[in-house]
Amino acid sequence: MSLRLARLISATLISVCASATVLAAEPPLVWRGDITTARGVVTDVAKAWEKSGKGKIELQPFNTASGIDAVAKGSADLAGSARPSFGASEQSLTFTPVAWDALVMITYPSNPVSNITLKELHEIYFGHITNWKDVGGNDEPINLYAVASPADGVEFSMRKLLFGRGNQPVAAPRLYVNVAKLEEGVTLDKRGLGATTLAGVAGNKKVKIISIDGVAPSAATVASGAYPLYTELYLVTNDAGPKAAETKEFIQFVTSSQGSSLLRAHSLVPYADGASLASGDAARRARIASVVGTRANVGAAMTTPTVAAAAAAETTEAKAAAAKETVVAKTGKSAKGEKAAKEAVANAEPSKFAGVVASVTTTGHVAFNGVHADAITISDNAKRGGRFAKVMADAVTVRGKAVAKPMPAAEIPEKTPAPLPIKPVAEAAPAKAKAEPAKVEPKKAVAKEVPAKKAAAPTRTYKVSSGDTLYSIAKKNAVDVNQLRAMNGLKDNNVHPGQVLKVGSAR
Repeated sequence: MSLRLARLISATLISVCASATVLAAEPPLVWRGDITTARGVVTDVAKAWEKSGKGKIELQPFNTASGIDAVAKGSADLAGSARPSFGASEQSLTFTPVAWDALVMITYPSNPVSNITLKELHEIYFGHITNWKDVGGNDEPINLYAVASPADGVEFSMRKLLFGRGNQPVAAPRLYVNVAKLEEGVTLDKRGLGATTLAGVAGNKKVKIISIDGVAPSAATVASGAYPLYTELYLVTNDAGPKAAETKEFIQFVTSSQGSSLLRAHSLVPYADGASLASGDAARRARIASVVGTRANVGAAMTTPTVAAAAAAETTEAKAAAAKETVVAKTGKSAKGEKAAKEAVANAEPSKFAGVVASVTTTGHVAFNGVHADAITISDNAKRGGRFAKVMADAVTVRGKAVAKPMPAAEIPEKTPAPLPIKPVAEAAPAKAKAEPAKVEPKKAVAKEVPAKKAAAPTRTYKVSSGDTLYSIAKKNAVDVNQLRAMNGLKDNNVHPGQVLKVGSAR
């Protein structure tokens, strides 16, 4: 065999072996999600996963919404999120908590403010505190930063804690695509303030982490519950996906002793180490709500939607059964009649409004300025007998007005007719014994003259200058920003120089 032929055969064999290796190689798992989970959980764990020979993982860090959407559509196998599932489109996915992380406020290193209270943080996000001097700093405006998408994990979790709902609008005109870009913005702004996570900025000398109510965020203060602002980090999967088995194996690796060690290295608390945090979550949220003066979160955020729905159903059924037993005991209804009543309830058509949840905010009338209300139906048509089932409501003011409580159902009159402008009628003289009582013809009602409507008061206006924001304009003119938005028919907070806004009635 010639040397040339031997080389040709060797090259062919090498090519065949390389092709076989490529064909045999499994396609990598694709992870896409928020920067927070990528930095704290996935990056180092993925390296350890690959080093152990379990396979490759392709990382695509961007933001929460993109990762969850990719898993739902099948273009990614795993996603990362700093919030639980939210909305009907995410109910088909599985959110597995793997760690606890602190939600932290960061500012420029030279900023003299090192601590703020929960109440102050709430007021900053609401736009009521806009100057650093109001929290012990310099006489300079607070430049509040946020991630553009309200469904971002960090933003959603922070707002859920401070306001009771994750999609609460806030006074943050400086928006970024993810927390990494937000952090970069704060490093360049001496007046900047923004929210991120401890795992992302621990050891970063270009930013300053602010304590909350005198407690500095750390893995230890999160684990003990002393630091109040913390959230779960989730890995999101689709159990119906083609790589469901591989994703489950990866999650088991993350929660293993090796994976937990890597999580602790990033100032995270492994989820299994925070059992007390999960059980005490409802109490924590209630404490925060009492401090900041907002509505407490309904239900524990650490409960999956399926478990929460089952628990709610059991509670409702138990209450209904107890109520029926009470009625039978008081009225003496027979078991046969009770059975017929149960069958009627079971066969009745459910109300279209059962389970409806609503949130209302008044913005137009000064007397009700800042009032927020929530209503939810808790039963169906057959059990309550009304077209709207049983509606419960809560209302709370956010600008210092008294809390409004719903009137008990028994105290609400069916109809309250308006009083007629009729003068009192003189009493008739008493009739003789056994005589018919005297009839007195009532006097006809005299219609009162309706005063002419006063001419509408002239409106004050404000011309937007360069650098103005809707919140700064509201503050200059002593008007609530929601009322300002309503008066001018604005759908968002965007204004432009030269724009003329109505800011109230002329004084």
